[in-house]
Amino acid sequence: MGNCCSDDGGGRSAVGGTSASPHDHNDAVDLFLKSRGYRGLFVQIELSLSASNLRDQDVLSKSDPMAVVYTKSKDGALEELGRTEVVLNSLNPMWFTKLIINYQFEVVQTLVFRVYDVDTQFLNVDVKMLKLDEQQFLGEATCSLSEIVSKSNRSLTLDLVHREESIKSTRSQNLGELTVHAEELSSSKIAMEIIFRCSDLEYKDLFSRSDPFLVISKIVEGGISIPICKTEVIKNDLKPKWKSVFLNVQQVGSKDNLLTIECFNFNSNGKHDLIGKIQKSLTDLEKLHSSGQGENFFLPTAVGNNHHNKVLKSQLFVEYFSETVEHTFLDYLAGGCELNFMVAIDFTASNGNPRLPDSLHYIDPSGRPNAYQRAILEVGEVLQFYDSDKRFPAWGFGARPIDGPVSHCFNLNGSSNYCEVDGIQGIMTAYTSALFNVSLAGPTLFGPVISSAAQIASQSLINGRQKYYVLLIITDGVITDLQETKDALVKASDLPLSIFILGVGGADFKEMEVLDADKGERLESSNGRVASRDIVQFVPFRDVHSGEISVVQALLAELPTHFLTYMRTRNIHPNS
Repeated sequence: MGNCCSDDGGGRSAVGGTSASPHDHNDAVDLFLKSRGYRGLFVQIELSLSASNLRDQDVLSKSDPMAVVYTKSKDGALEELGRTEVVLNSLNPMWFTKLIINYQFEVVQTLVFRVYDVDTQFLNVDVKMLKLDEQQFLGEATCSLSEIVSKSNRSLTLDLVHREESIKSTRSQNLGELTVHAEELSSSKIAMEIIFRCSDLEYKDLFSRSDPFLVISKIVEGGISIPICKTEVIKNDLKPKWKSVFLNVQQVGSKDNLLTIECFNFNSNGKHDLIGKIQKSLTDLEKLHSSGQGENFFLPTAVGNNHHNKVLKSQLFVEYFSETVEHTFLDYLAGGCELNFMVAIDFTASNGNPRLPDSLHYIDPSGRPNAYQRAILEVGEVLQFYDSDKRFPAWGFGARPIDGPVSHCFNLNGSSNYCEVDGIQGIMTAYTSALFNVSLAGPTLFGPVISSAAQIASQSLINGRQKYYVLLIITDGVITDLQETKDALVKASDLPLSIFILGVGGADFKEMEVLDADKGERLESSNGRVASRDIVQFVPFRDVHSGEISVVQALLAELPTHFLTYMRTRNIHPNS
């Protein structure tokens, strides 16, 4: 998705690569970057609009249509994204104005399109100044951005309806059709791979050499720096050479825009010392690489009311610089690649009696979803658009089915032959039914459900189809088969599969975090084999339950990176 990284596999950067305690490095540096404005980066999409068979509202001529596009939040509030120009005297307009929107994979972005016939007296008024309540409403259409970009031609045709009818979803008279086409801006595909090294860094620690890392920021309006990239921390080194970082032109605006590159000395308390900084564009960095010369760091200093830069002996070198055009996540979707959603639900006794209100599995008569239901709904809502048949494998584990032993992987639908259910509602129905047909037991084992998901993912390789699988495991407890789970994950790391674990309830999930290799070394199996890539993301539900970020954002933000790492390291190209 355009994230900058410092990782051999092309995934997110793992700060703290050589440290004995990489957790400290990751957490402290990530917190430091977030405090300075570091956030996920999104792909920019250009929307083109056209309409056909609009209703004619003018007496002596055809309508003069204009389209207005809004984004719709979960609470139903609309925020205007932009307006097209007015097309004169047309019932089949093709608007030239393009609208730009940031595509976030992990968020359901609802778009609302409204078409108006602009009154003749306003035709010379700038469209931005038009009062919409003074124009004739022609129709409205609603969809999610995911519905558009997941189409092979990235085009979606929608029926225009009256506003009241669009809310009630009732059958309406024909008001015409609106076609939306989405195109990924090419700048998101131009990637730079850069290797930095330094010389003569200053000592910042009392009893050892510095522990340096780099932060790259773009300079926006007002001179504010927004961090967009980081390297790993290198321990005890005044002449560090970092792993490759990856940037794309979209992140920085253009190759000629100035970037600030800051070198910090890592401190475990999160207060990192600034060693020095430089300001260079991508074009400048490319020239540094060609010349083989270094650039001196400087430190801003203030003497009285005068501000100047103190030039340091320390230098930054560009060891490697390469520019390539890469296939993106949306390129694979356009080629017909699908994401297949799978879910596994924890039915162990530690969840509590489902018939009692204090149980994590309690079905509230008011309709308020429990944590399991909420996770299924929110994750499924995002992923369903990328799966054409919307048939989802669904399992339970840690329960005793009627007249049977404890099962650590049973089909949620009660079938002994097949595990799929129809749609997200099918998962919800099967989950509720299972609560009344199994006895909660234990222990908490992940190995069997991971192996079942891996078996399905491996089958797609035999069929030669481009598919990527996403297993959501929702659990309340500490796993008791940690090594067996590690073995299954290491084996699955070679497959088109990502596993997202959501921890619900108040359990201590520290052991679970071992499975999430974001914060440390890659998993190792009992026979010494190391995972080929990180395929696990773990999030405790309580950490995001009352925060600004949703459960699904916290869980799925890494999925496009997992996906691209798999495709690129195996040299799999999108279908044309």
